[in-house]
Amino acid sequence: MKLRDVGSCRFDEVSLGECMVRLSPAGHGRIEFANTLEVYVGGGEYNVAYALARLGLRTGFVSRLVDNPVGRIVLNHARAVGVDTSHVVMSKYDGIGRADRIGLNFTEVGTGVRASMTMYDRGHSAASNMRVGMVDFGSLFSKEGARWLHTGGIFTALSEGCAGVCKAALSAAKSAGTITSYDLNFRSKLWTASKAQEVTRGLIQYVDCLIGNEEDFQKVLAFEVEGVDENLSALDASAYKRMVEKVVKTYPNLKVVGTTLREVKSGLVNNWSTILWCEGQFYESRRYENLEIEDRVGGGDGFSAGFIYGFMNGKGPQECVELGAALGALVQTTRGDTSQIDLEELMHVARGGSARIKR
Repeated sequence: MKLRDVGSCRFDEVSLGECMVRLSPAGHGRIEFANTLEVYVGGGEYNVAYALARLGLRTGFVSRLVDNPVGRIVLNHARAVGVDTSHVVMSKYDGIGRADRIGLNFTEVGTGVRASMTMYDRGHSAASNMRVGMVDFGSLFSKEGARWLHTGGIFTALSEGCAGVCKAALSAAKSAGTITSYDLNFRSKLWTASKAQEVTRGLIQYVDCLIGNEEDFQKVLAFEVEGVDENLSALDASAYKRMVEKVVKTYPNLKVVGTTLREVKSGLVNNWSTILWCEGQFYESRRYENLEIEDRVGGGDGFSAGFIYGFMNGKGPQECVELGAALGALVQTTRGDTSQIDLEELMHVARGGSARIKR
């Protein structure tokens, strides 16, 4: 992949998507019985820009928010680590949120045989009401310049308007020579597999890097993975490689395909690894056996941010897949959706460092 010159671009990476406020019971509590709720910020696309800002890159976030205190939770969170929000469209608050509101999600962190669970309260959100023309993507990518655009299926699934905005952004980015990545990120609560397939087929032509987890390629692109346990308790990397070979044959414009492999042993213990296909070859990360998890939300976004960081810094595909796996694993060691990991920590783990205490 040939990335645009650093000096010619205002941004290293820009993410397009929705960001929500997350409310979670403390520890492993249940929403139904909670007396207090912890406040976090996160969204599939936003998490990538946030993680890359933590690693020292110049990132921006494009979305639509409501200009009220809840919307400013998101803005403050982004600005705290240097994520640029100048391309966030602000909607005037109507006093009750009838026209636009900030999406919420209520998330329980599972344990043992009880899985983590997310309940959405995001209908009629400001981001879901985005329309083509609200953001000047031609100016963003051609005049200001961005080396990388990241977006994905969560934003696209929100509405017909969001699907149109996503296509406009990807098209403008490609025209400007910006590398594009798209995380399939299927959410059955947002749309059906058949609708996801219909919409996504019209976007893939603009995508350089395609990202997906265990079920995304099946649900969004209708590529079956042979021999996969329906509970995803045991995953065969060779089965995914055969599937990816079919994907890149169907879509020859793809330069990179990234996949996370998660074997769920319990709510807090998973086996974790990642694979990259890059221009004809497969690269596998080390396998994180019995990875102890504090909060699994955001692991896939950490993977995306890690390998994007690698490519933007001239690393080879093997180092990129290791960076992706390491950042994905590290993100899952802290509560909340977004990364609390800095570059020194990432490099230590990616290069095989231990968890011995640092004094």
